[in-house]
Amino acid sequence: MDAAEVSVARLTADLFRAVAHPARVRVLEVLMSGESSVGVLAERLGMEISHLSHQLGVLRRAHLVVTRREGPMVYYSIRDPRLSQLLAVAKQMLVSSLEDSRDLLVTMGEADLQDVGARVDIGSSQ
Repeated sequence: MDAAEVSVARLTADLFRAVAHPARVRVLEVLMSGESSVGVLAERLGMEISHLSHQLGVLRRAHLVVTRREGPMVYYSIRDPRLSQLLAVAKQMLVSSLEDSRDLLVTMGEADLQDVGARVDIGSSQ
């Protein structure tokens, strides 16, 4: 791997690290519907302003959100609309994985039930 590839890999990891917090995912999801002030975001998300400000700072430093100031108000918005596609693909992968796990659990449950049934049959024939 050359230096450019390493740099791209590092930057990609930084992007995922910036999104790797449930509060930040929720913030991004709300901002997908449009620009919002900190106060409105805090109310919609049920977050303390200090916690929200910290999360917004992480997202801003990662260049995922941008700010616009209007008097004393600061408004946040998504920098690149393709971020919604990234989050949508992540959710699709999660749903698929959960469905696979559910199917496996159902299969395992059926096998366990059959095993229990076989033991009950063996026990009742004695």
